[in-house]
Amino acid sequence: MTYKGKRVLVTGADGFIGSHLTEALVRGGADVTALALYNSFDSHGWLDDLPDDIRSQLKLVRGDVRDSAFLNRIVRGQAVVFHLAALIAIPYSYAAAQSYVETNIMGTVNVLEAARQWDTERVVHTSTSEVYGTALTMPISESHPLQGQSPYSASKIGADMMAESYARSFDVPVVLLRPFNAFGPRQSERAIVPTLIRQAIDPKCPAIMVGDTSPIRDLTFVEDTAAAFLSAGSAELEFGHAYNAGSQRAVTISDVLDLVVELSGANKPVHRDESRLRPQNSEVRALLADSSRLERATGWRAQTDLREGLKRTIAWWRARLNKGLVRHEMGYMT
Repeated sequence: MTYKGKRVLVTGADGFIGSHLTEALVRGGADVTALALYNSFDSHGWLDDLPDDIRSQLKLVRGDVRDSAFLNRIVRGQAVVFHLAALIAIPYSYAAAQSYVETNIMGTVNVLEAARQWDTERVVHTSTSEVYGTALTMPISESHPLQGQSPYSASKIGADMMAESYARSFDVPVVLLRPFNAFGPRQSERAIVPTLIRQAIDPKCPAIMVGDTSPIRDLTFVEDTAAAFLSAGSAELEFGHAYNAGSQRAVTISDVLDLVVELSGANKPVHRDESRLRPQNSEVRALLADSSRLERATGWRAQTDLREGLKRTIAWWRARLNKGLVRHEMGYMT
């Protein structure tokens, strides 16, 4: 597996997983164009947090995947496109479902159309374990039924089906990578792991507020997830098909909370916050990956166990807090 000298585009490069993938590609010698969502703050998201020697080697581009003409221009000449750009916050999808359709489905169509026109060698489309909904059988293989239990997951199912259809209808060389819950440095507090860590170690948080701690998740350290993308972008895989990427280890949110408290040394009360609960019929109760298909095809397997991943993530959060890089009044990282 080599990306040395390859021209690669990463959409959503400014995000959590996207920034780690972008960093890994640069370290692997790729010629990387990193797409960040345009904003008026002169920011490239988490790409601004990359080491200077990595960032200096990137071609940074701002834009929006909903703009088909723009995408057509930047896809031209790229050998591989990693499509990660998406609206991903599940709670907000209940309030603004149409925006998820426009970004996640239409944005994906724009990527696929551009790749079709310019004969791109490979597109890796980012799916999500949320498309499975609450597990009917575990572990979850790629043959598990798809269930739209939130507007977000429904939009990703739609995007997945468009990717599959472009492979079948137009021979677009697109692979669907379906990561299970990633965690690690640079993840915003919309996700459960950083929410727990921030509250555990931040002296401005008098208690740890949580929602439902009974759901089961398959948590994968983000560097392992990035490695799965690298595998999906280079290995001999079936186009138009999905490949799960998870740790293949199940853990309850309650177990994660206990481990965060232990590793951080927190001594705070834990309170249930009703505002953090999903609608009853929308909560995904259990997710556990069967990643054997990807492992057989590429040799990829998650290497970092939960304890080690949480240690590294807690250390990153401590460093951010010590540098004053967290906005306490809003509860989000700057």
